Amino acid sequence: MPADHADGPAPAPGRARGFVHHACLYGSDEDFLATALPFVRAGLEAEEPVLAATTPANIDLLRQALGERAYALDTAETAYFGRRPVERVSAFLRYHDRRARPGRRMRMIAEPLWGGRSERQIAEWQRMESGLNVLLAALPVWMICPYDTRVVSPAVAEAACATHPARLEGERLTPCAAYTDPGTYAEAVRPAPVTAPPTAVVAGPAGRVAEVRRFARERAAAAGLTGERLSLAELAVCEAANHLLSAEGAHVGLRAWEEPGAVLYELTRPDPAGAPVPPFAGFRPPEPPGGAPGAEDGLWLARSLSEWLDVRTAGPATLITLRVAGPRDAERL
Repeated sequence: MPADHADGPAPAPGRARGFVHHACLYGSDEDFLATALPFVRAGLEAEEPVLAATTPANIDLLRQALGERAYALDTAETAYFGRRPVERVSAFLRYHDRRARPGRRMRMIAEPLWGGRSERQIAEWQRMESGLNVLLAALPVWMICPYDTRVVSPAVAEAACATHPARLEGERLTPCAAYTDPGTYAEAVRPAPVTAPPTAVVAGPAGRVAEVRRFARERAAAAGLTGERLSLAELAVCEAANHLLSAEGAHVGLRAWEEPGAVLYELTRPDPAGAPVPPFAGFRPPEPPGGAPGAEDGLWLARSLSEWLDVRTAGPATLITLRVAGPRDAERL
């Protein structure tokens, strides 16, 4: 087992290496500080960038405990540091790109927000927690993800040990026996598929994005979307379709239907053209201007514009289902 995951004192990673991902289950303010404070202090003493993306209460605890050194700590309220999984990954990467120092590891305390989330949202966040082991694998980042057992459900706390290779308690590191390969875990926690109702509008096969665009726009308009929101719904569907149509000779089947507060689209590539879509495809944002375009850039945009987006396989077929907010979603007005 790698040294970073050995049972015993926590590592002091000094020089830059790959991604290190630990869970911290805490049940009191004292428990939180017992893990977070040594982690933050050691990073600041080593002149490493240190970010605490956690609750306002925990940020205050850290600032008070650090005293004068608190000015060197970067902070972000976790509720606003990426409100959805695809945004969260982008927030981590933006922080890394902005604060990276050659040859230095950076440290992040990254506490997810679990309260009030739906079952589907919890599953998507758990998949992201697991996916970080793949998405950030090459980055010199040591990340601790705190879970407040006074707030989170036992099921969420238990899942933390399946998505993190090890737990950090104070300065002691313990391997997680339940840790699961991210690809396997992503499939295991996938929410139940959304089934289109018998009244779903079916467009038939399309081999060009222009055909998808017309269908997407007509269905969004029929649901009451107008202006910019109409255009963004159309763009989300087109980018998802473009990802499927990038395989030579591919075509997609299209369906759409309304649910309370949303419009759903289902795109199906029925033939085995192209490679299967990886479980975490589209979670990383595109390269900065001037970089080479990536095969998943369009899928990232589709995820960013949708409330959620699922990719599934059914035999040789690939299905993408995405949900866009309806006209009565006041948050997006």
